[in-house]
Amino acid sequence: MPAYHSSFNSFENVRVINGLPLLPLLTRTRGPSPYADPSMTHDAIDEALELFRPNSLFKNFEIKGNGDRLLIYIILFTSQCLNRLRPTTTQSEATKALYSLAVTNVVIPADATFPLHNMYPGVMDKSESDTLRQYLAQVRQEVALRLVALVYAGDGVAPSKWWMSFQKRHFMGKTMA
Repeated sequence: MPAYHSSFNSFENVRVINGLPLLPLLTRTRGPSPYADPSMTHDAIDEALELFRPNSLFKNFEIKGNGDRLLIYIILFTSQCLNRLRPTTTQSEATKALYSLAVTNVVIPADATFPLHNMYPGVMDKSESDTLRQYLAQVRQEVALRLVALVYAGDGVAPSKWWMSFQKRHFMGKTMA
């Protein structure tokens, strides 16, 4: 059975830096993301959170477009977020911890510390690198907000065991440090 790929692979007229498309996001977080079309109900973050659990079971993943590269980045960050949570973490503690994780040490795929940096093309110059870092910081903040809402969807006191069971699963056997 093949892995699930991004539906945003076919997006045209989108700026691409380091193999990552700067897609519009449904967010209120400030950043360089293009404004989302008001009719848009689903963005790349929603898709990545939906595909996180099935894709984290795969050890191989064929990249079919730039949307897949963004999907990989979000899946790796989501895994890192889940590893920060403990069964006793409250929703407010999780919000603070994941926000802190989202804004500190934003790694871009061009960095040598990124686990799959060889699957991404290089960055042309420092201004592109800075723009990508700002975009990924915006994506990470939005992922952290939405993930907390999903993980604590039940009673809001304890994280969902269904989501927490994926702490030990790593997409392609890789994790972000």
